Amino acid sequence: MRVASRLAVDVLDMITPYVQAGVTTDELNQLCHDYIVNVLKASPSPLYYKGFPKSICTSVNHQVCHGVPSLRKLKNGDIVNVDITVAKNGYHGDTSRMFMIGKSSVRAKRLVEVAYECLWVGIRQVKPGASLNDVGRAIERHAKSQKCSVVQEYCGHGIGSDFHEEPQVLHYYSSKASEIFLQPGMTFTIEPMINAGKRHVKLLPDKWTVVTKDHNLSAQWEHTVLVTDYGVEVLTENKMKNHC
Repeated sequence: MRVASRLAVDVLDMITPYVQAGVTTDELNQLCHDYIVNVLKASPSPLYYKGFPKSICTSVNHQVCHGVPSLRKLKNGDIVNVDITVAKNGYHGDTSRMFMIGKSSVRAKRLVEVAYECLWVGIRQVKPGASLNDVGRAIERHAKSQKCSVVQEYCGHGIGSDFHEEPQVLHYYSSKASEIFLQPGMTFTIEPMINAGKRHVKLLPDKWTVVTKDHNLSAQWEHTVLVTDYGVEVLTENKMKNHC
């Protein structure tokens, strides 16, 4: 898990200089694919997963998640989430990062910041004996305090020898959710999708890309985490301080 996660971060660091105005999301996909396969000698987990046609996800502006790379060119003012999952030696590492293209609006910049804060608010709840509901409650509380909303239809997930495993990791509190308590050795993703407007989303005809119903912006950051004996280890953490 540590190896696969470190490689996923490596891919994000590699692609960072290329995420700029004028590049197509399909070009970003091809660069990442070639790097994962030819340089890292690993596999892009999303490719052909349940029919997904590309090696990465690129979600732009009001696209919430699972954006399919295309001939769309990024332009000044866009915000984009690049989601990378790498498989190596039978295990998966999953992480995503937000990028702001050129000069984004104050509102867009603040949304990206709030989404990042929500990620770390959730991570700070992870420790043995804590509940996954603690994670969701903390994320939702912070998002609402910043007048943002949390997408409820999509969530984090267990990860290991399979790309997606149990348990589901909700980013909001639900009294109907099972009270799952954390134990050392558990690995899962935290990846809150935070909207500037209402939380409601819809699926586009491509059957993959999820967008906000009100066309307001959405932002997301993701880490793969490990529950340790004393707290949490963020397997996909990197040393870069500012990625936007």
